[in-house]
Amino acid sequence: MKRTGFFGIVGRPNVGKSTLLNSILGQKIAIVSDKPQTTRNRIAGIETRGEDQFVFLDTPGIFSAKNSLGDYMVKSASSVMQEADAVILVADAGFEPADVEKRVIRYLKQSGTPGILVLNKTDLYRGEAIGKTILAYAALHDFFAVIPMSAKKGKQVEDLLSECAKLLHEGEWFYEEDDLTDQPLKRIAAEIIREKILRTLDKEVPHGVAVVIEEYKIEEGVTRVRAEIFCEKASHKGILVGKGGETLKRIGSYAREDLEKMLEGKVYLDLWVKVKENWRDSQRDLVEFGFQDD
Repeated sequence: MKRTGFFGIVGRPNVGKSTLLNSILGQKIAIVSDKPQTTRNRIAGIETRGEDQFVFLDTPGIFSAKNSLGDYMVKSASSVMQEADAVILVADAGFEPADVEKRVIRYLKQSGTPGILVLNKTDLYRGEAIGKTILAYAALHDFFAVIPMSAKKGKQVEDLLSECAKLLHEGEWFYEEDDLTDQPLKRIAAEIIREKILRTLDKEVPHGVAVVIEEYKIEEGVTRVRAEIFCEKASHKGILVGKGGETLKRIGSYAREDLEKMLEGKVYLDLWVKVKENWRDSQRDLVEFGFQDD
C-alpha cells in the first residue's frame, strides 16, 4: 500500500536547511554556502523507500525582506507551511527560540499542523547548551518529535526519516519512483553557478546576482551550457569578471567541476556577465529570472 507526505523545511537563513535536504537525499540538489539567503526558490527533494514516498520542500529562510525578491522568498517559505502535511523547523542547537522560530510555532499552534523540531549544528556545542535549548522550545510547544543533529555530518538523518514515516498517509505518489527533485536540470545548473559566485565573492555582490541559462544542449556526448550572470551595478560586473577575466574563469571552473560530477560527463560552460540595475525590485525582471508564484 503506497503512502506519501509533504514536509516543509523552514527556519531562519543559514541554519542548514539545504544541507539537511542534501543529507536526506544523499546527493546534492540544493546549493549551500556560508552566506544567508542562499536559497531563493522552493525546492522539492524526493526520497522513495519501498512503498513510502517522502517529499521534502526546502524553502528560503524567513527574514525581514528589504526588496521585492525578499518579499517573494519570504512568501515562498510561508506558502510551503500552508501546503505541507508537516513542518520541519530547523534551528541552531546553541540558541534559544527567537522571533523567526516563534513565528513558525504560532503557525503550528493555530493550524494544528504537526511540527518536528530539528536542532542542527550539534557538533558545535556542548550537551549542556543543547539541553538548555531543548527545554526552551519545550516550554513553547509540544512538538511531534525533537531531533538534535548535525546535518553537515549526516548524523541522525535516519531518526528524522523514522519520525516523518509516522506522519505519512495512504495515497498515490506525486512523483515517479526514481525522481530525486522537481527542479529541471537547467535550474539546477543555474543554481550551481550561483553557488560558486557566493563562495568566490564577498559582501553584497553575490546577493545582487541572478543566473539565467540561455542555452542547454547535448552534442556528441558533451553538455553545452551558456549562462548569463546578471548583476545590479557596472562596478559589480568588474568584480565578477576580475582582472583579465580571472574571477569569472575561477567561478566557471568550480561550476563545471560540480556539473560534470552531477551529469557524469563532459561539460562546456560559457559564462557572460551583464548589468541589469535594481532587478531585485523589478517585478518584470523577477518573472524573467524565474522568481514567480506557482
